[in-house]
Formats: sequence, structure tokens, C-alpha cells
Amino acid sequence: MRILVTGGAGYKGTVLTRKLLEHGQRVTLLDNFMYGYEPMMHLATNRNLEIVKHDIRNGIPGMKDYDVIFHLAGISGFPACASNPHSAQLINVEATRQIAADLAPGQMLINASTTSMYGKSGEPCNEETPVDPVSTYAMTKLAAEQILHDKPNVISLRFATVFGFSTRMRMDLMINDFVYKAVKEKVIVLFDSFAKRTFIHVEDAADCYIFAMDNFDRMKGGIFNAGGNSLNFSKDEIAAKIKEKVDFSVVNSELRDKDLRHFIVNFDKIEKLGFRPSRTVEQGIDELIRVYGFYEYFSHYRTI
Repeated sequence: MRILVTGGAGYKGTVLTRKLLEHGQRVTLLDNFMYGYEPMMHLATNRNLEIVKHDIRNGIPGMKDYDVIFHLAGISGFPACASNPHSAQLINVEATRQIAADLAPGQMLINASTTSMYGKSGEPCNEETPVDPVSTYAMTKLAAEQILHDKPNVISLRFATVFGFSTRMRMDLMINDFVYKAVKEKVIVLFDSFAKRTFIHVEDAADCYIFAMDNFDRMKGGIFNAGGNSLNFSKDEIAAKIKEKVDFSVVNSELRDKDLRHFIVNFDKIEKLGFRPSRTVEQGIDELIRVYGFYEYFSHYRTI
């Protein structure tokens, strides 16, 4: 098959592209490379990889040539969308609208969505739960979902908060951020420490994309929470897990989180089809502690 990964040089995109190549697929990685080329240079010599520098606001050249489209490109996360709401609308919504218009009936499109849209009710949420997006990011991802699901040949994966190492590292994701602050700053400040959300390792997230491709006939037209029932934790619980491995202080702030998300997500729908994450939060914390230790070493090395 010919596979396109939009946002292929991003945090999840680099991992997904690597795994697709390892499976022997022919992949086109499309990205605007706003964070540079370094995150995917380890893949550049693979003969099955084509690299295209392109902004999805200008449509996707030759889109009808692809059998499968993984749509990951967009402005991701609360801070980035809050500081660039106009760009978030253009990229996350309007560019997706053009992709939907250009999608041919025989193609498969697997869309990167988010559990962020479930809001702050604190209640268990499945795919039938009314959504309550509290951030620009969640609002734009919900709009993109609604646009794409006018077509029958689309799957949307509402991902849990991702964690773990990627060659295009994101430090703003909660577990990645908490471990970094514990290791480097020796203190974590918790806002709304009771708030629960759900998590998935970046390697498992990439596996979930591939699972959706391999099971497209069973899943097409559907929206699926993407994660695992054993990975719902509060901020307090995540901090406690890190505390078992790193010595640091916890400060509970009385200020409210501007991106308060508080929910427990149910993943029965995708688990019944056979997908379950294989990596635990504890494994991710160990991995991040090791990675951040290397960051310190290389930072010191450059100053010698």
C-alpha cells in the first residue's frame, strides 16, 4: 500500500512512520518541518520513505494516489492553540475540511482526535458520552471530527494523553513534563491535583494507528477512544508514581488549571476489537528518567 502520514515529523508521527517502515510499507512523510528535520533523519535513508515539505493549509498534492492517510498534522495541545487560535482554526479545522473534500471513496483515512473533548465532569466517558470541550484545541479537534465523519471511510481515534520518548520530543505533555520537573527542578507544582485523565505511551499510540489500518473494515465510520482502561490516573497519582523513583517536592497550588480536564475514559469499544496498550506509566517514567539524564550529559558535554 501507499501510505501518507501528515504531520509525520511530529511527536507521534515520527514513531508511527518508523513502525510503518519496519512493517515494509511505502510511506510518504508530509510535514512543514517547523521543528526542523532532525527528528526524522534516522529514517531518511530508508528507500521506502518519501519526504515532502508542505503546509496542509495548501491542500495535499496527489492525495488521491494514497491508499491510506494518517491525518496527524495540526497545532496540538492547549498552550499552542490558545496562543495561536487563528492558526489552530485554519490548520486543525479548515485544512481538514479540504482533506475531507478531496478524500476518495476507496481511500482509508485515520484521524488523530483527542479525549480532551470530554471536558471536566469527572464522570466515566465512553464514545456515546456528550462532549464538553474546554479548550481551543479540543474545540478544533471536535470540529475536525465532525467534518471528517460526513464520509464513511474515516476512523477517528480519540487518544488519551500521550507520554514517553520520541525523537521529536514534547515536554508539554503531562507525564513528560512532571518527570522533567522532578528530575531537573526537583519540584512539581500541582494545579487541581484531584483531576483525573487517561494516558497512553507514544509507542502504543503508534500501534493503535496501525491496528486501525489493519482492522479498517471493522472500524470504518467509527469513533474510538484510544488507550486502556488501566491507565486512568489523577495528577496526585502520577506524582506519587514518580516519587517512588525520584526525590523531589510536591507543591499543591490553590490556583485553578486553565486547561482543567477531569474524566475517566472507558476503552471497552476498542478493547473488544483486540487493542490494548502494552506499556505502563511506570515503564514510561523509567524511560523518561533515563532520557532526561542523557539530556543533562549532552548539555554538559557541549559546554566543555
